[in-house]
Amino acid sequence: MDASFDHLWRYARADDYLDALRDGMPPVIICCAINGGIQGKEYNASIPETPEQIAEAAQAACEAGASMIHVHARSPETRWKGATRTDTWWEVNRRIRDRCPDAIINNTTGADFYVDMEDRQSCLDAQPEVASLNLSPDMSEFTLKARPSSFEHPRPEDHIDACIPFTFGQIREFASTMKSRGIKPELETYHTGSLRLVDHLIDRNLLEPPYWIQTVMGYQASSLPTVDNVLQLLREMPEDTLWLCSGIGRHQLPMTTLAMLMGGHVRVGLEDNIYYRRGEAADNAQLVERAVRIAQELNREVATPAEARSMLGLSKTPTTYGSTASS
Repeated sequence: MDASFDHLWRYARADDYLDALRDGMPPVIICCAINGGIQGKEYNASIPETPEQIAEAAQAACEAGASMIHVHARSPETRWKGATRTDTWWEVNRRIRDRCPDAIINNTTGADFYVDMEDRQSCLDAQPEVASLNLSPDMSEFTLKARPSSFEHPRPEDHIDACIPFTFGQIREFASTMKSRGIKPELETYHTGSLRLVDHLIDRNLLEPPYWIQTVMGYQASSLPTVDNVLQLLREMPEDTLWLCSGIGRHQLPMTTLAMLMGGHVRVGLEDNIYYRRGEAADNAQLVERAVRIAQELNREVATPAEARSMLGLSKTPTTYGSTASS
């Protein structure tokens, strides 16, 4: 591993921020969350579902400037559900690597509301370099619109009122498994209470710095997407943190801009926001291209995959995948 810590500071401290402005902000890591586990093509035709579609979307996002791809593999039997088998994840990761030789592959353990806790770990056997780790229960209520017969695996409208538990013990188990396999956890933080779990895992030697912490702003049960709330989250993060910011829906653009201004890193993509502007559907590459333009206007370089690997302390050599999980 090659961790370089000279790019780390306390984002909410005035002196640290001013020093970073004077010395030059580090390159911004752009993570593209290309599909998510809930919405499918019935919401936006550009949302990839099959392994080949996911790989094509990943390639377009990387060519636009993303250095990390966050992906939800979908079940081959039911495309609107999350994958539960390692062989499905392996095929997705292999296809992404074939098209994106240097990109950081980031698999979800969040999945969807239909996947049980054991199956959420199926992606970890597929050797991702980064994997998401929710730090609090995931509670949502919404109506999932019908998937018509013109799409693969149609289904009727479905009302979701659910909570994925993520107990202390489950979070420790996920973190321990990731550490044993050399996978960097992407620590999903929905509110300041989530940050207590970061301390909990550090105290038990289950995390290695630099800590890759994402603030999820504007989700139903997360902090409201305001400057004050972002600052409070940043104040409570541990030393040696790299901050990734995502905004849900219409909040993606202002949260991206705020994080760029403050020296943080950004997540964009169709998992979090399916529109480019009101009433106009987006694709992943468009959202990455806009993030790149914002960085350029703010005089920040965009991190290459190699630079992102160095900042995160990942191996310089991207993980490679054979034709099957057993190869």
